[in-house]
Amino acid sequence: MSEAKVKVILLSHTPNPEATVAMAAKLCYSPADISSLRGKIEARDQKAFVEKLVKIGHMTPIEHASFTFAIEGISRACSHQLVRHRLASYSQQSQRYVSEEAGFDYIIPPTIKEDKELKKAFIAFMKDAQEAYNTMVNKLNEKGIKGESANQDARFLLPNAAETKIMVTMNARELLHFFRQRCCNRAQWEIRIMSEQMLKLVKKTAPTIFHKAGPGCLHAPCPEGDFTCGKIREVRKKYGVKK
Repeated sequence: MSEAKVKVILLSHTPNPEATVAMAAKLCYSPADISSLRGKIEARDQKAFVEKLVKIGHMTPIEHASFTFAIEGISRACSHQLVRHRLASYSQQSQRYVSEEAGFDYIIPPTIKEDKELKKAFIAFMKDAQEAYNTMVNKLNEKGIKGESANQDARFLLPNAAETKIMVTMNARELLHFFRQRCCNRAQWEIRIMSEQMLKLVKKTAPTIFHKAGPGCLHAPCPEGDFTCGKIREVRKKYGVKK
């Protein structure tokens, strides 16, 4: 039982994602057959064409590129926010089939971690939750309720801070939307850290598609209106946007 830290791995993605996007777009307007069109796409640098697609907002071809991430070290509170993004596929570690008797890891919010007294109280509560969970599993076992049947009821005692592991697959268009929402300063701190790690990984793989990806204020006025964080200059500087 210990504190966990967020870790994101890009497991897989569409091979040559930007060439795939370019082919999907050009297929809409070209009389050429698939084989010849593919040859033309592979023989040329598609950067300028993909940039144009993003600029003019022709986003449907971008959906043909997908990315799969393995994420660990996030809380259940964070994963509940993540799965609200419906245009994605998720596989999450189950608290029903995976017992937490050996000790669940947990996430401590920075505001609590920075205060000695609050951190001490937080960790004490995590230990109490662990003891309550183990006691509940043992009591259920004594009643003949074992395995996942015991876990599924004992897990009601586990806190939102409990660490979870999840696999996520999103297409590039949904990722652009995800980054606009979750890289924003107003996003919850944990999902923001996670989304920033995801963005760094996809930028290496598909730099043209994700060249301007990030919070919604990078290349336009802040979309949060009256709820803006008021730090648009700082945010743009962080992402290397010079304006």
